[in-house]
Amino acid sequence: MTKKDSKVFKERREHVRLPILHGILEPVELEFYAKGADGKHHPQPAILVDLSAGGMRLITFLEPPHSKELNMILKLAGVKEMPITGRISWVKEKGGVFMNGIIFSGISAEDRKRISDMAEDYVDCDTRIALKLPEVCVATCKAHGLCNKPQKDEPLFKKK
Repeated sequence: MTKKDSKVFKERREHVRLPILHGILEPVELEFYAKGADGKHHPQPAILVDLSAGGMRLITFLEPPHSKELNMILKLAGVKEMPITGRISWVKEKGGVFMNGIIFSGISAEDRKRISDMAEDYVDCDTRIALKLPEVCVATCKAHGLCNKPQKDEPLFKKK
């Protein structure tokens, strides 16, 4: 075994990620503003793929702005709007579709905690599903408004 093969790969992410799967069915409203060639800020629609307290992954259909700073307003189901400042960390393009990694540089402590709590509750739910526990969805779940898991429709959350 070589030294390279014996390395243990360690998770480098500092924050738990929250996948935003429902964005395919119900688009998440997210616009980021960047100065255009005319010097004005223009909104650019995006689809949120995943979210953490430290950043997000977006799909855009236009090339992302070449700007050092992005100002965004994040609107999620059941959560108040979150003004966020960030920067593009990486971009991958395929067939005119751009996958963008955004690192947050400005987000309130309250919003950072809100996102972190949602992501942790979502991961806890995945653990309960994997362990085949009888009660998967819990009333205190902070990710409930963003969840599209089939277990969500079980009796605990059915409307009366």
